Amino acid sequence: MAVTTKFQLNGNSQELAVDPARSLLSVLRDDLSLTGCKYGCGEGECGACTVLIDGKATRSCITPLAECAGKQITTIEGIAIGDKLHPLQQAFIDKGAMQCGYCTTGMIMSGVSLLGAIPHPTHDQIITGMNGNVCRCGTYARIIAAINQAAEMQQQGGAQ
Repeated sequence: MAVTTKFQLNGNSQELAVDPARSLLSVLRDDLSLTGCKYGCGEGECGACTVLIDGKATRSCITPLAECAGKQITTIEGIAIGDKLHPLQQAFIDKGAMQCGYCTTGMIMSGVSLLGAIPHPTHDQIITGMNGNVCRCGTYARIIAAINQAAEMQQQGGAQ
């Protein structure tokens, strides 16, 4: 049964009449053509589908759309400003923090959430904050370096 759900998506108002039990991931990808977040495990364990809901990293594959009513959802498509990449997106490029790219958007979104909560995290805070995001290529050291670079960029005035 379709129910109208209203929420903010990447700064814009959305109003969708869909089954509220559908996952946010399926709505983003299938109804809104936002394919940055990926379907990985379907159980909220790998992090490939991570988006921000009210600034908090959230697994969209296990989040029913009904839980998004009235909330601010941010996807990878919504963190750059125009042609200017988010500092963490730029740091991922600079540090070569991706290989196959499948986990990248989830890693970036979890990192953005971490940096929002802890602007200059320690090594251990990065490890803890990124726990649960799986990179099958094993680029973890470069991901940590990218998060450190983004923290420095934000501290120097490149924050978004």
